[in-house]
Parts: sequence; C-alpha cells; structure tokens
Amino acid sequence: MSNGTLIDIKGVSKFYNGKVCALDKINLAIGKGEWVSIMGPSGSGKTTLLNIISCLDRPSAGLVIVGGADIGRLDHTELTRFRRETVGLIFQQFHLVPYLDALENVMLAQYFHSIADEEEARQALERVGLGDRLRHMPSQLSGGEQQRACIARALINQPKLVLADEPTGNLDQKNEELVMELFQAMHREGHTIVIVTHDPDVGKLADRRVYLEHGSIRSIE
Repeated sequence: MSNGTLIDIKGVSKFYNGKVCALDKINLAIGKGEWVSIMGPSGSGKTTLLNIISCLDRPSAGLVIVGGADIGRLDHTELTRFRRETVGLIFQQFHLVPYLDALENVMLAQYFHSIADEEEARQALERVGLGDRLRHMPSQLSGGEQQRACIARALINQPKLVLADEPTGNLDQKNEELVMELFQAMHREGHTIVIVTHDPDVGKLADRRVYLEHGSIRSIE
C-alpha cells in the first residue's frame, strides 16, 4: 500500500473554450502503491482528470506533481519520456494496431522505449493468459482478449503508475472478472493504480473511491 506520495494534485482546474468548467480546484494526493477509483456520473470530469494525470491534457490552472516532477513544466520531449517510462495506459476502446498481431502490439510499447524484446513480450502475454494467441490479429481476439493484450502492453515497460479509463466497460462479466484479477495482481506487485469506472463492483476493489460531481470532489471513501 502507500509509503509516500506519488501523485499530488493541487488546485487543478480545467476549462474548455475558456468557459466550460470540466474540473474545479481539485486537490488530491495518491500514495505509492495505492489503488484509487475515480467515480461519478457522466460529465463529472473523471476522464479529464485521468487525461491530465497521464499528460494527455494539461490543466488550465493548478499543479500536478508525479514522482516529484511538475508535469505541467515538462517540454514535449520530457513529456514523451515521462509517459513512456512512468505511465501504463489502458483504455476502454483497446487501441490495438489492427495490422499487427498480439505479440507485435505488445512489442510496439517496447519499441517506443527503444528496446524490443520478443521474449519479454511473449512472457507478458502468457501472464495475461494469451500464450496461445500470440500471432492472432486484434480482429481474431474477443473483447476480453483484446483488453488483456492492452494490459500486457501497458505493463511491458514496468511503469510505476497504471492509469485505466473504464477498462471493463466493453466486457462481459466473465472477462471483467479476469481483467480485474490482473489489476489485483498489479496492486499486489506495488503498482500505483488509478481507474476511472462507473461500475461499483470495480470501484470497491480500490483502497479509496473518489467521487466527482460537476468537476469537483464530492466525497472520498
């Protein structure tokens, strides 16, 4: 569990077109090795917050400190390195490259890290139960298999921080359980996990649940 702060969000606000307020003065600290679920109704700012933590978006105001670095001050090259070395991203829509097989999709993450180790990629896929699907294209994989391939890709560079946006949103119950077992294993290994979810069964697996409403933190449980 937590032994020091990995993420420190201080007074973060996000406005679109100068008017629409997606986040309003968010303050939140997340410990190393902690699992936090971000919950709330559609339009509450969950994905916006996740995108800011992952450097896919920038806050309009406030600071986001990750691992001691003020990520708002990083230039393009530093941001690219930060995402590559610190963050593993898992999305609801998978984002697998359709013309690459499962093994190549996982190796692609290593390629951006300037290393490509086929054996490591193979082991990552075996770990998520896809050892017999290495050469299958995304179109030949079920939704659950595609999501597990995404988890293998996210973990291949051993990120400190795993960020997931509705990772079970497109899955049936059986595959949801398989995927969440993988998240529980990541948690036991010490990864810091932040998951955006509307699913209370997923949310309750976390150490803390942060509820957003109209861009503000309503409560933390």
